[in-house]
Amino acid sequence: METQIRLDSYLWAIRMYKSRSLASDAIKNNKVKLNDNPVKSSHVVKIGEVYTLSFPHAVKKIIEVTGLISKRQSYEIAKEHYLDHSPPIEKLEKMASVFFIPHIKRDRGTGRPTKKERRDMNDFREDV
Repeated sequence: METQIRLDSYLWAIRMYKSRSLASDAIKNNKVKLNDNPVKSSHVVKIGEVYTLSFPHAVKKIIEVTGLISKRQSYEIAKEHYLDHSPPIEKLEKMASVFFIPHIKRDRGTGRPTKKERRDMNDFREDV
């Protein structure tokens, strides 16, 4: 077990980020905070510290260090080295796609729709 480990290495080892450079970039961009204060990549992690990690789509993770790990291990081993105090992720409401057009069936060989038929189709699409 390591006695001193950098924050970016720790976050990579516990599988919060796919690479150490991504962890380092997140720390530089103030996406990782220690007690609501910005922290550097070279910060030495200590047991008992609580970090807040911000991810895209307003996802926040709050982790407490319970053990130090320097090498990336399996998820089962990694999760033993931190406690997750994150609030549950709220599910976003699914919005109707802007690109989805309801299927409108037209008989084959009838040609292009007339102006009136196009208006009727547009009215149908707006109702959905």
